[in-house]
Amino acid sequence: MSDAHKEKTPVRLGLVGATGLIGRRLITLSSAGEEARIVGIARREVDLPKGARVEMFVAEPEKWGEVMEAVRPQALICALGTTWKKAGRDEAAFRAVDHDLVVSTAIAAKQSGITNMVLVTAAGADAQSKSLYMRVKGEVERAVSNVGFKRLDILRPGLLKGPRQNDLRPIEAIAQVVSPLVDPLIPAKWDMYRSVDADLVAEAILGLALRKAAGRFTHDNEAMKRAAREWRTKAGPAPE
Repeated sequence: MSDAHKEKTPVRLGLVGATGLIGRRLITLSSAGEEARIVGIARREVDLPKGARVEMFVAEPEKWGEVMEAVRPQALICALGTTWKKAGRDEAAFRAVDHDLVVSTAIAAKQSGITNMVLVTAAGADAQSKSLYMRVKGEVERAVSNVGFKRLDILRPGLLKGPRQNDLRPIEAIAQVVSPLVDPLIPAKWDMYRSVDADLVAEAILGLALRKAAGRFTHDNEAMKRAAREWRTKAGPAPE
């Protein structure tokens, strides 16, 4: 069979955080083509998007390393995260997910042989911030950076725009409605905080997860737009 007629084998990409806005869009986007295929790992059964082409493994977090060692994805995508409300407004419970679980998963991935990781945090992440949310995001960036991946991409999106499933966030919903009016008024130096479509972030993640050059890279909204364009060139426009 000639090279032109060989069936393309999608690159396998591990994903933790499949139930969130970014995770679901990653599954939908990757399912639409043959460039990449998501291998999801979760603590419970996941209600998958319509038409999803994905492998899902359900296991307790302490077993995630064994799953990753068995399936050997090229890279791990981490879109884990909770909210202050879901954590019962308890700092320890919030840190247990947004810091501890993320770090332990990164370590397990590295030990299982995965060399690349894509981590989603937030615009304004800073380990010295007075805001608990931003401080934890900054601390997790620092901790994961010390795990020793060959390549680490950290994405810091602004306000995420897109429909969430079974995750009512009234303040965020209002912010999404007014963002078209507010975004143009934000000074250029605060551009990182402008709203960004979840599909664009997911496209950027997929594009970055396929890169092989070594290093640690941090991406704001503008950098994500460039990475998303790279993905679209390979995979075509985003599905509805």
